[in-house]
Amino acid sequence: MADRDTLPLPLEVRTRLAELELELSEGDITQKGYEKKRSKLIGAFLPQAPGKGMDPSVPHERRTPVTPGSSSRYHRRRSSGSRDERYRSDVHTEAVQAALAKQKERGKMAVPMPSKRRSLVVQSSMDAYTPPDTSSGSEGEGSMQGEGTPTSSQSSINMENWISRAIHGSTTSSTTSSSSTQSGGSGAASRLADVMGQTHLENHSAPPDVTSYTTDSIQVERPQGSTTTSRSTPKYGNAELMETGDGVPVGGRVSAKIQQLVNTLKRPKRPPLREFFVDDFEELLEVQQPDPNQPKAEGAQMLAMRGEQLGVVTNWPLSLEAALQRWGTISPKAPCLTTMDTNGKPLYILTYGKLWTRSIKVAYNVLHKLGSKQEPMLRPGDRVALVFPNNDPAAFMVAFYGCLLAEVVPVPIEVPLTRKDAGSQQIGFLLGSCGVTVALTSDACHKGLPKSPTGEIPQFKGWPKLLWFVTESKHLSKPPRDWFPHIKDANNETAYIEYKTCKDGSVLGVTVMRIALLTHCQALTQSCGYTEAETIVNVLDFKKDVGLWHGILTSVMNMMHVISIPYSLMKVNPLSWIQKVCQYKAKVACVKSRDMHWALVAHRDQRDINLSSLRMLVVADGANPWSISSCDAFLNVFQSKGLKPEVICPCASSPEALTVAIRRPTDDSNQPPGRGVLSMQGLSHGVIRVDSEEKLSVLTLQDVGTVMPGALMCVVKPDGVPQLCKTDEIGELCVGSIATGTSYYGLSGMTKNTFEVFPMNSVGALISEYPFTRTGLLGFVGPGGLCFIAGKMDGLMVVGGRRHNADDIVATALAVEPMKFVYRGRIAVFSISVLHDERIVVVAEQRPDSTEEDSFQWMSRVLQAIDGIHQVGVYCLALVPSNTLPKTPLGGIHLSESKQLFLEGSLHPCNVLMCPHTCVTNLPKPRQKQPEIGPASVMVGNLVSGKRIAQASGRDLGQMEDNDQARKFLFLSEVLQWRAQTTPDHVLYTLLNCRGTIASSLTCVQLHKRAEKIATMLAERGHLQDGDHVALVYPPGIDLIAAFYGCLYAGCVPITVRPPHPQNIATTLPTVKMIVEVSRSACMMTTAVICKLLRSKEASAAVDVRSWPPVLDTDDLPKKKPPLLYKPSNPDTLAYLDFSVSTTGMLAGVKMSHTATSAFCRSIKLQCELYPSREVAICLDPYCGLGFVLWCLCSVYSGHQSILIPPSELEVNPALWLLAVSQYKVRDTFCSYSVMELCTKGLGLQTDSLKSRGLDLSRVRTCVVVAEERPRIALTQSFSKLFKDLGLHPRAVSTSFGCRVNLAICLQPHRLGKLADQGTSGPDPTTVYVDMRALRHDRVRLVERGSPHSLPLMESGKILPGVRIIIANPETKGPLGDSHLGEIWVCSGHNASGYFTVYGDEALQSDHFTSRLSFGDTQTIWARTGYLGFLRRTELTDASGERHDALYVVGALDEAMELRGMRYHPIDIETSVIRTHKSITECAVFTWTNLLVVVVELDGSEQEALDLVPLVTNVVLEEHYLIVGVVVVVDIGVIPINSRGEKQRMHLRDGFLADQLDPIYVAYNM
Repeated sequence: MADRDTLPLPLEVRTRLAELELELSEGDITQKGYEKKRSKLIGAFLPQAPGKGMDPSVPHERRTPVTPGSSSRYHRRRSSGSRDERYRSDVHTEAVQAALAKQKERGKMAVPMPSKRRSLVVQSSMDAYTPPDTSSGSEGEGSMQGEGTPTSSQSSINMENWISRAIHGSTTSSTTSSSSTQSGGSGAASRLADVMGQTHLENHSAPPDVTSYTTDSIQVERPQGSTTTSRSTPKYGNAELMETGDGVPVGGRVSAKIQQLVNTLKRPKRPPLREFFVDDFEELLEVQQPDPNQPKAEGAQMLAMRGEQLGVVTNWPLSLEAALQRWGTISPKAPCLTTMDTNGKPLYILTYGKLWTRSIKVAYNVLHKLGSKQEPMLRPGDRVALVFPNNDPAAFMVAFYGCLLAEVVPVPIEVPLTRKDAGSQQIGFLLGSCGVTVALTSDACHKGLPKSPTGEIPQFKGWPKLLWFVTESKHLSKPPRDWFPHIKDANNETAYIEYKTCKDGSVLGVTVMRIALLTHCQALTQSCGYTEAETIVNVLDFKKDVGLWHGILTSVMNMMHVISIPYSLMKVNPLSWIQKVCQYKAKVACVKSRDMHWALVAHRDQRDINLSSLRMLVVADGANPWSISSCDAFLNVFQSKGLKPEVICPCASSPEALTVAIRRPTDDSNQPPGRGVLSMQGLSHGVIRVDSEEKLSVLTLQDVGTVMPGALMCVVKPDGVPQLCKTDEIGELCVGSIATGTSYYGLSGMTKNTFEVFPMNSVGALISEYPFTRTGLLGFVGPGGLCFIAGKMDGLMVVGGRRHNADDIVATALAVEPMKFVYRGRIAVFSISVLHDERIVVVAEQRPDSTEEDSFQWMSRVLQAIDGIHQVGVYCLALVPSNTLPKTPLGGIHLSESKQLFLEGSLHPCNVLMCPHTCVTNLPKPRQKQPEIGPASVMVGNLVSGKRIAQASGRDLGQMEDNDQARKFLFLSEVLQWRAQTTPDHVLYTLLNCRGTIASSLTCVQLHKRAEKIATMLAERGHLQDGDHVALVYPPGIDLIAAFYGCLYAGCVPITVRPPHPQNIATTLPTVKMIVEVSRSACMMTTAVICKLLRSKEASAAVDVRSWPPVLDTDDLPKKKPPLLYKPSNPDTLAYLDFSVSTTGMLAGVKMSHTATSAFCRSIKLQCELYPSREVAICLDPYCGLGFVLWCLCSVYSGHQSILIPPSELEVNPALWLLAVSQYKVRDTFCSYSVMELCTKGLGLQTDSLKSRGLDLSRVRTCVVVAEERPRIALTQSFSKLFKDLGLHPRAVSTSFGCRVNLAICLQPHRLGKLADQGTSGPDPTTVYVDMRALRHDRVRLVERGSPHSLPLMESGKILPGVRIIIANPETKGPLGDSHLGEIWVCSGHNASGYFTVYGDEALQSDHFTSRLSFGDTQTIWARTGYLGFLRRTELTDASGERHDALYVVGALDEAMELRGMRYHPIDIETSVIRTHKSITECAVFTWTNLLVVVVELDGSEQEALDLVPLVTNVVLEEHYLIVGVVVVVDIGVIPINSRGEKQRMHLRDGFLADQLDPIYVAYNM
């Protein structure tokens, strides 16, 4: 580390460097140009040896020239606002560097870099960004280990040396900050590994490939060097994607990143926590226990400190107005205020005489010229807004004193620039609550306000209606000779109201009484030693705080001359205030540390600077711990220009307590100011520890002088009862004095807590009978009565029981190299509450020229630095483009507004890094699985406690008397022949097209004849035998039905297959091929169009077309009928195969026998009361499950007419289904969730136009949603609500439930109309609310609607006739009690008879179809559905008088995710996520190696993508106690959905891991 002495630079070089600095910070020169010129300037002075003077941790290729001595300290950006340049001390920079180096030695953190879609990457970084590489250990990585880690001995010696010097007070010595601690390395691999460690990913074992063939995928960016790219991966969305299990899938950089994340998360966390508190029930959230080793306060109890006596001088005026009157009449020519223009030329001099006469004029006009004589608008005591720009103090001063003279209460506020300024709405609330009706303003300001086209000033958002009144003299009428303002002694009336912005953005008004105003001026006069006619330079905002107190009020009391420097001039010429001090030989200057800092950056060795006239330099934000560096640096440079060290006087102030303490300007220069070097670790526990073993994390404080004259000060505990602190404890400063504010206007409760505090000692006795005021400042009183401030209450963040100050964290972030990466003043730190604790969020504006790499690297370093120095984790770090954070009027960051944007997801960051894994340490303990209680004990337990065993059944088929002619026949083919003979012309099927007209229809005899011809064709052209399998590849329609019965007539076994999608052959055709092969089909039947499609070029690109079985085209049928129709000999032989892809991506085919098929049709006929005169509308896919049975089989069995509506037609005409239902006066209709969703979304705004087209749904008795999942209660409810106006009865909508082993278990029949009394229909479907947390533990706990963590479940429909259900424990197979969660087992005549094959898992448990209970009724053979649910006996009775048993389906066992020992159902997490932001349209979750991955579809601009990451992480933590590992933001329509509208989460997972989603953004949470 190069020290000053080794590199002396000539003065002119230093000057030129400072100029360069300024040019750069003002943006007049690019970074590149700056570096070029700079290296040219100092190149000659650098030692030539490569390693000398360099920080050892800088790798050779990333060297930056070291800035020598003096300029290095000011090597900083200028801020653009009142978030001052406070945060920079070289000590701190060094500490941060050392902390980072230490982290590096500890072994690097492997942080996967988020991946971002190209369009999102910031402009310039497009070319620079290469996707991170997955290669495990490339050469670059190995080679850099040597030079990357700094040699610890070297750096630590320097460090010690440095800190000891810093502590011994020679803080003026300066060293260069080492420039950067990143490691070098080459290639894309090292980019990723750059900061984030060298975790080698040798975990690339590919999983076993279960697919016998794979289709080549075109990968956009093949990772270089990846060993797996030779393997081809299947296309996204195939049914055949491999089941990856926990193995890393083939190819794709995503998985390597996740692997890296997994490795990172295996690092040990913070020490484990012990105790818990019980949250509502046994969900145990850990609560932070105090660490027994944490430092505790040991000092004696502090005593209240008394300031010196306020010595009232005999000739002090009795009120401020009296002072004005005195000077205005005795010395009217004395200058009171000089204002500057933007060139620094005096613009105007206001004398005391003019101030006096003009104030009288304003007072007169305000009281007499507003409103009418009888009804004046303003009376004494009313509040008036003062709206003056920052460059017009003279007009403000006149208006302010005018108000004091008129005895109205001025409320100075900022000028509203636009109708929607950040925070201006809150100011409006303040004005409203103060009852302000008049705003005084200046001519120029009035002209600049936004105007409506008519020229009126519009009402600002949230503001009351105001009368704008211009106070310029020329607009006012002269007061009559006999009118004179009444000048009283200072009393207890309110003098003025100062506004204050709170942490949450709300604005309060602090009222200051006239006596307090006067006493405060007297106390300031005494402590600052003000005398008449002194000159004072004021750079501060004169409307409030120190600027108002010194520059407007105390100055008038002492007839001083104020030189006011506007902010606009400071921006142009940062040295202006110093020049004015010299020019006017000013005795006093009031500045902020920002102004001192700016002067440092800009001072260009001006020969004529002489600051010897200054006797006092008031540093207004001296209470900010980070102002000390500006003070030291300023003194260091300007001591040679006549600045005396004792002149610098930091002060502490707050809106409530006015000036809290101020350092007095002493003549004795030997007494050094107080310094405290405190341990941050100690501070976080609220205690003061001067020495610290952890030399890195120290905070150096300067004193802010002693208590004000006439005041009492004590330090109380920040929360709870105001009890005095011990001497070595940090607390909130409280002041007891006349000179403080008295209330928050209109808020008595808050006033009591702040302005009427009675501190107590340890035994509970009050220390004074007078109330104290809380200052909002945290600190302590040191030796000699010196006050030290360590932070503000507003910036306090309590994380895990420890207190951290936002300002300290900002300082650490800003000390991280590269310093130039973020704008210095534009960084916001706040905390948000997630899962019962505060979480720290850091938001910074990054420079436009930074690349993705830079930003990610900077973020990783900031996390490490904050962790190293403050021992606290950052929950979220976000970078936003420059100039996008909301600003306060003086250019600082509007904190609460920024926080608001963050929480509502409209901050639009360009980079986000979330670290919930490291921060969230209070999650409930993972659930330990207890050894299962045996099934016998469970049963006995239930019997003892009087609980019934959970079982239920539909009506008994045997006892049902019905005149069912079809029962005579065992086979559906016979039923069809019988109908063709008895009712040949009865229409069975009507198919509608997208216009709602009939495309085709079939009568019994037409169907019979067509089927005969198809049977002939199969025998002749296909040469098929009995029992051969035939794949039917048809679009939804009549052909499919005819082909099905043709197969039955020919004795073949049909399999219905969805045809490939002509626009998407590449992904849909392989599925068709797979079903054809797996089902061992001997031939395929289809239409001419599809025949052509199967032989097209696209098809041969997707699959091997030569291996298809023979394809028969049924559009061209033989004329003759078959000699003999086939009659099966045994009803238990196979009737058809039902193939479907489950939600977990498994392809399963089940065998349906003739017996089961007939029983199924009969069961549905009885439940739905179907007979030939009925019409039923069906809008379902006819390929599997209940959809197929309703479309193809039921009409033939029951004889009713089916109106068929292919769901694909609804995409063209969403109203098709409902219009058909209305037109055909249908009473029963069946649809799927996807159809219902299409109607809800597509017709939401068209209900009125549909009504006018005559759509009437009042005849619908039942609308059943056919599903294999938990009922989607939100969708069915919104559908019912939406179409209620069109006559849909709210109780008409219900659901059914089926699964692979039994295609329909429940089906709610019609429950409306007269039939309800006649006995067949069941009661209404019931809804219960269960506790979601209990559900995770496999328990059902019923709760009230609206209680926290409640989840509504709707019963899945009435159990079909002939079906029995029991709930069994999936592990022990024992029966469970009523309202217990377990697997649904079913016993029924229409159960499927087994799997044909299960693709991808040949050895699937055979007991799916033949399970027996392990206890109780061990004889019955049950089929296991694979779904969790529970039965609950309701109060309702069904037709037979029995109590109704409701079945509630919770979710599939295959889908459920085991996380932290608990069972989560994806749909619950998805529901929470979809609610968090309006732009999330769909969501799917899955797990991968114990990481929860959340995929969200974004409906909005890609800029919003990163807003979603924190929101998604927060909601899943809050509601499910889970940490999200990866958040993936994708386009609409990426989450694959099957024909039933169910999400295919496993396909999504495989697509994600094989990198085929083209995501907009992927965030890896740390």
